[in-house]
Amino acid sequence: MAVSLREYRARIRSVESTKKITRAMELIAASRIIKAQQRAQAAAPYARELTRAVSAVATFSNVDHPLTKEEDNPTRAAVLVVTSDRGLAGAYSSSVLKEAERLAERLRAEGKAVDWYITGRKGVAYFKFRNRDVVNSWTGFSDQPDYEVAAEIGKTLIDSFLLSPGEPGDVDEVHVVYTRFKSMLVQEPTAVRLLPLEVVEGEEAPGDAELLPLYEFEPSAEAVLDGLLPQYVQSRIFFAFLQAAASELAARQKAMKSATDNAEELIKKFTRIANQARQAGITQEISEIVGGVNALADANSASD
Repeated sequence: MAVSLREYRARIRSVESTKKITRAMELIAASRIIKAQQRAQAAAPYARELTRAVSAVATFSNVDHPLTKEEDNPTRAAVLVVTSDRGLAGAYSSSVLKEAERLAERLRAEGKAVDWYITGRKGVAYFKFRNRDVVNSWTGFSDQPDYEVAAEIGKTLIDSFLLSPGEPGDVDEVHVVYTRFKSMLVQEPTAVRLLPLEVVEGEEAPGDAELLPLYEFEPSAEAVLDGLLPQYVQSRIFFAFLQAAASELAARQKAMKSATDNAEELIKKFTRIANQARQAGITQEISEIVGGVNALADANSASD
């Protein structure tokens, strides 16, 4: 019984150490998520104004840009999957990977091959374990996205989209799969088509009392689109990274809180079992002492 008691006490110490780690990770995630939310909120006005600028050019000019051109028979699509570099975030990475697989199934059903572009070590490990080809991958920035990396990824995807049909690496569509941050409790895996561009704003006709704005493009509408559209794509990718970073930290905080609560329950359980074992050991020792005293008394009585 003493050996069993020592085992339970060792388990309690082990779980207490784990609890300290998970509690520390929960607090770190909670402190970082505020900054991640602020970065996402700060980037939203820029993305919104850039969208309006692109809408103005696309709506009030008759320019057919390569980034807005729809292929008659698209045969290949690029999918950018945004995962995390670290684990201990619950089902964060697995959820976005499942959404990417569902998107790939839909694209294949439409007769399109899929080229994978991955960010985050979890996504890279997922595809490597399954021996699946990845065109390009980027790691090391999932919890703190950098615009330079987003610009590099955007340029890579745009270059693939602009390749002539039949060239190695040519794609007809570009999609991004990331996790949208809705609240501390809700993070939603989302698939969005980036290219060819679909500008939503500016499509509704103005009312009777609303005046049509006048736009003048310098040096030309083509030059404006050449400068704006790549920035538009890169800003959307960067905004997706910021949303994914906030979602990752929220998922990690939730997972670590759940782990801490489970550790507390295990400590209570092992403490209760250890106390029962200790009481059983004391009871057995008392029974042995009483039995020994009775046996000694019987021996003395027999000798008399």
